[in-house]
Amino acid sequence: MSLGILALLALLPIISVFGFIVLLRWPATRAMPVAYLITCLLALIVWKVPFPQVAAASIDGLVTAASILYIVLGAILLLNLLQENGAILTIRHSMFRVSPDRRVQAIIIAFLFGSFIEGSAGFGTPAAVAAPILVAIGFPAMAAVMVALIIQSTPVSFGAVGTPILIGVNTGLSGQVEVTNYLNAHNLDFAPYLNSIGGKVALIHGITGTLIPIILVVMMTRFFGQKRSWKEGLSIFPFALFVGFCFTIPYTLTGVFLGPEFPSLVGSLLGLAIVIPLAKGGFLLPKDVWDFPPKEKWPRDWVGHTLGERNEDQIGASLRISNFSIFKAWVPYLMVALLLLLTRLWSPLKNSLASVSIQWKHIFKTSVSTSFQPLYLPGFLFIIVVVLTIFIHKMSKKQVAKAATRSMSVLLGPTIALGFAVPMVKVFINTGVLGGLDKMPVVLATGAAALVGKGWTVFSAVIGAMGAFIAGSNTFSNMMFSLFQFATALKIGAVPGVIVALQAVGGAAGNMICVHNVVAASAVVGLLGREGLLIRKTLIPMTYYLFVAAIIGIVMLQIFKI
Repeated sequence: MSLGILALLALLPIISVFGFIVLLRWPATRAMPVAYLITCLLALIVWKVPFPQVAAASIDGLVTAASILYIVLGAILLLNLLQENGAILTIRHSMFRVSPDRRVQAIIIAFLFGSFIEGSAGFGTPAAVAAPILVAIGFPAMAAVMVALIIQSTPVSFGAVGTPILIGVNTGLSGQVEVTNYLNAHNLDFAPYLNSIGGKVALIHGITGTLIPIILVVMMTRFFGQKRSWKEGLSIFPFALFVGFCFTIPYTLTGVFLGPEFPSLVGSLLGLAIVIPLAKGGFLLPKDVWDFPPKEKWPRDWVGHTLGERNEDQIGASLRISNFSIFKAWVPYLMVALLLLLTRLWSPLKNSLASVSIQWKHIFKTSVSTSFQPLYLPGFLFIIVVVLTIFIHKMSKKQVAKAATRSMSVLLGPTIALGFAVPMVKVFINTGVLGGLDKMPVVLATGAAALVGKGWTVFSAVIGAMGAFIAGSNTFSNMMFSLFQFATALKIGAVPGVIVALQAVGGAAGNMICVHNVVAASAVVGLLGREGLLIRKTLIPMTYYLFVAAIIGIVMLQIFKI
């Protein structure tokens, strides 16, 4: 069978997901089971993968899906507790004290705070934290998820303390013959070479990501404003650009000179420290204050199913009884941020939590293994904060029961969607050479490389994005494609470090449309079933990201020699 036909067949799972969800507007609960079946049939019939391998990959997918749902449950439960006890209204008022302008609130909470959560935790956690906060302060659920997904780009390559580079690219390249020969020819060691790739990633992101704050604001005013206006978003351009620089300058310098662990953390923390006091003073802000239309005019698609069950009067009554201070209301989310930072940066605690692992090696005597780390996953930290919140906020058993019941009731949809989406991904990437063919993702990438030839630089970031769309992770995308990108660069005479950096940047951008992230973020705010609407919107900033990254990559090929 020719490479072209194989590449088209390998493309079928992606086309099916995109077609069902984005074009036909099927909910993920309906689309993903069909896409999973298509992928399994291709693996069994075309790639000749033994049934035990497909079953093992599916089980690995179910375990990964359980990990994601673990995080989602914790985020939903915390949100519902804060709704139940009235702390949400205090959080809403606190953000209005910084600025009543929704554009400013989106930039601070989604971009800066979300980047901090990404830098410390990864795992799609920013959307699970930022989106419900935005909904809590009065954003439509659809707008909240959209802006939370848009920021799943610039900070992602250095998310979870550098995991996509230190594990993703490292695993893809370390010990490979092509890489070893190249490094020997240039008298290089692998560790500094890996850091140099991270530096290139930071440069590309630093330039491209500076405009993400204005892009998320413009998208918000265009799709969710009363006037549906781009101009209302552009009117805050000076402030948004300033915020972009406050994040990307320290981010880029950290990535270039200190390594992949801390760019997102340093950029977001310095950004928050600089921007919040200046925003309170109205620095660079326009005179007009932008807001969404009145709630009664919101289309049904904007509103989540699980929110709004208690109206503002009820929440206000709870608030008056509880008498929350701003600090006390924000304490749960501050504890989430602190625990994420502590468990990722303090090695003794990190190693202790990570050592508790439920493993199943060589499932059904195949090469596929799986594991579940119940204490290290962010879901466990959410549960700790939930318990502490119950005591700190002195909640009654009745309040806790209501919040728990409401939280569990919304998990059915995402369980079905993720229960098929993640196994589909695992089957896709475990097709392997057992039947004499390369894995489906590699076949796809090889076909693309054969098609574009010398123009691969323009296309390399797209492969990274495709990998993230499929696998739901920048880290897994880098694992799958870093070596392929490196080898392709050698074949066309390009600088491998630049091409691999474009792969990592594309893998970050692909998180904006990744089905896993969209389903998880939607579930937290009760928006399940509208994934196609969200992906159609986030395709716009993702396209911008890939286009600008490709241009920067072409320029970098003229500057860098290794």
